Amino acid sequence: MKKVVVPGELLSEERKRLGANVFVSEGKIYSKIFGIVDDENEAASVVPLEGKYFPKEGDTVIGVVTTSIFAGYNVNINSFYDAFIPKSASRDILAVGDVVKLNVDSVNEMREAKVSFPKRLFGGDIINITCVRAPRLIGKNNSMFNLLKNGTKNELIVGKNGRVWARGGNIELLKKLVNFIDQNSYKNELTNAVEEYLIKKEGFKKMEMNQNQMENEEGENN
Repeated sequence: MKKVVVPGELLSEERKRLGANVFVSEGKIYSKIFGIVDDENEAASVVPLEGKYFPKEGDTVIGVVTTSIFAGYNVNINSFYDAFIPKSASRDILAVGDVVKLNVDSVNEMREAKVSFPKRLFGGDIINITCVRAPRLIGKNNSMFNLLKNGTKNELIVGKNGRVWARGGNIELLKKLVNFIDQNSYKNELTNAVEEYLIKKEGFKKMEMNQNQMENEEGENN
């Protein structure tokens, strides 16, 4: 079982080749960072956890196929471990580099995600955002999501793992808006700020939104 360690925690009292994110003191090896011990080879090293996606049951994620083997496919979901798709669970024959939409069914104690309903996404672009800020791209009652989709005319999928898939519209404008949201996610009334930008800078006409979507941004997801 992989071990999670904090900065300064003892990894080994034995002499080993030094890998990444470790240091030696008085002949003992310690971790420099918060991460997972990598002890699958002769070196002592730690894989950082910061910036990684913590899978949660029910999440929608966007993955990239990293390997194809006889039994199925390993898929990078920007987490600690790749997810695995059995070939019997996929309608499509996948190849390394393919982008897929997945549902997280369950997560074990090591944060390994069991996924289902793989759907290959054809074409499009991937935009990355800090994982914990991905909900801001959705907003309360999908307010921000609808604004981005209609304002940039893109097909749009927001993955909780910090990846956005988009196709068919103004990708450069979407990248600009996603970056703005990523950098300003702590602010209130963020949806209003994005809408004002689209109106003033892009000539976007104000959307007809229902009352729930027009509620104050203070109620948006964090």
